[in-house]
Amino acid sequence: MRILVTGGAGFIGSHTCLELLNNGYEVIVLDNLSNSGEESLNRVKKITGKKLTFYKVDLLDLNAVKDVFSKESIDAVIHFAGLKAVGESVEIPLDYYSNNITGTLNLCYVMKEYNVKKIVFSSSATVYGDPDRVPITEDMKLQATNPYGRTKLFLEYILKDLYVSDKSFAVSILRYFNPVGAHESGMIGENPNGIPNNLMPRMLNVAAGKWKALTVYGDDYDTADGTGVRDYIHIKDLVAGHLKALELLNTHKGVHLHNLGTGTGYSVLDIVKAFEKATGIKIPCEITPRRPGDVAECYADVTKAEKELGFKASYSLEQMCKDAWNWQSKNPNGY
Repeated sequence: MRILVTGGAGFIGSHTCLELLNNGYEVIVLDNLSNSGEESLNRVKKITGKKLTFYKVDLLDLNAVKDVFSKESIDAVIHFAGLKAVGESVEIPLDYYSNNITGTLNLCYVMKEYNVKKIVFSSSATVYGDPDRVPITEDMKLQATNPYGRTKLFLEYILKDLYVSDKSFAVSILRYFNPVGAHESGMIGENPNGIPNNLMPRMLNVAAGKWKALTVYGDDYDTADGTGVRDYIHIKDLVAGHLKALELLNTHKGVHLHNLGTGTGYSVLDIVKAFEKATGIKIPCEITPRRPGDVAECYADVTKAEKELGFKASYSLEQMCKDAWNWQSKNPNGY
C-alpha cells in the first residue's frame, strides 16, 4: 500500500513514517515544514535503509495538493498536518481555523477527486474539554475549550458528514492523549519550535541544564499530590495504534473513533519522579499558579481500542523518560 502522510516531518509524523516503512508500506510525505524540518525524514531513511517520497507542499495550496495526487498512486492518507499549540490558538484563532480546517477540506476535496477513500485522522483528547469524569470514554460529551481543540472537533464532524454523503469512505479518528518518548535509536524525537508547552520537553530542558527549574502549574488540584494528572503514551505505542487503524480501514468502511492512551493517569510529580529514577538526574521544581484552561485530570479509557483495534500500550513510564532523555542527550540542540 502507498500511504500519504501529511505533516510527516513532525514528531508523530516522522515516527509513523518510520514504522510504515518497517512494515512494508510505501510512504509519500506532504509537509510545509512550518513546524518541522526535512532532517527528520533524512534520519528516517537512514534508520530504515528505505526510501520515501517528500513534497514540500502546504495543504492550503489546493493546486499543489492536486499535483501530488496526480503524480502519486495513493491508497490511503494519514493526516497529521496542522497547527497544534493550545496557548497559541487562543492568541491567533483565525490562523488556526484557517489552517487546520481549510487545509483538511482541501485534502478531502482532492481525495474525493482521486478516489482515495481511506483516511486516519489525528484528533486529540482536547475535544473532551474538562471531562465530567475519568477515565474518558469515546461516547462522552465533547466540549473543546480552546480554538485548537475546536478545530479538531469541527474536523471530526466534517469527516463524519463526508462519510454520510459517501458511504465508500473509511475514516479512523484517533483521539491522542499525551505522546512522549522517542525512537530507541535517539535519531528522531520531539523537536519543538521556540519555548515548549508540553511537560516532557520542558523537563528535558531542565535536565540538560538549559533551565534552572521545571515550572509546575498548580499544586492545588483535587488529585493525589495536587498536580495535574494526564495520560502519557510512548510515541512508538501511539504509532502502533495508527498502523492498527490503517488495517481496520482495509476491511471496515464507516467512521471509527478510538482513544489512544495507556488508560493510566500520572501526575506532574509522578513524571518528575519517574524521570529522576530513569536518568539519575535531579529535576528542581518551582510551583506557580494554575494555567488558565488546564483541567485536574484527563486520562483515557482504552477498552474500545483494545477490543476493536487490538491495540494496547506496552511501554512503561520509565521507558518513555529514558527514550526522551536518550534523544535529548544525542541531540542537545534538536535536529
